[in-house]
Amino acid sequence: MLTVRDLTIARGGSAVLAGVSFTVAAGQALVLRGPNGIGKTTLLRTLAGLQPALSGQIEVEPEILAYASHADGVKAALTVRENLSFWAEVHGTTLNDAAFAHFDIADLKDRIAGTLSAGQKRRLGLARLAVVNRPLLLLDEPTVSLDGFSVKLFATFLQEQHLAKGGAAVIATHIDLGLDLPELDLTPYKATETDTGASDEAFL
Repeated sequence: MLTVRDLTIARGGSAVLAGVSFTVAAGQALVLRGPNGIGKTTLLRTLAGLQPALSGQIEVEPEILAYASHADGVKAALTVRENLSFWAEVHGTTLNDAAFAHFDIADLKDRIAGTLSAGQKRRLGLARLAVVNRPLLLLDEPTVSLDGFSVKLFATFLQEQHLAKGGAAVIATHIDLGLDLPELDLTPYKATETDTGASDEAFL
């Protein structure tokens, strides 16, 4: 589903990771590890096609992936139901009760999203994953602001509703999800001064 070969990526025009290679097949998830600033977010953004790589190859069909940053992506003026209905319409899918149940937001359907707590907003943001219907998920710190119960909700959704049905995921996180997933420590791939190149990506 996703193959990365000898990838070198940049942030702010400077190489941050070099020689990254891995493969993620249907039904598999890969957890990206490494200290803050190592390049986890930059790698996910590059995989998602939001910025170019300096060198290397990314083999993936763009239409199969969905990228979720560490921001919630919630429209504050809309209700919880309206937020999910918006994303379902954008992706041409149907919103059903399961999307609310997976992330324990059924009782919040009619709440204005701007009035939710940080954890509730995060669960709403994650509930988008249940409506976009994309096989490959690229997730940047998906469990930020979540308590232990909510982390388990996400892990259950990932394992039972996504991976078990042939989906795949690449996840950057410092949190133990309680799942037996392979990990890739990006520390050995930290770029050196010799890993140079040119890129027109914007620094975000």
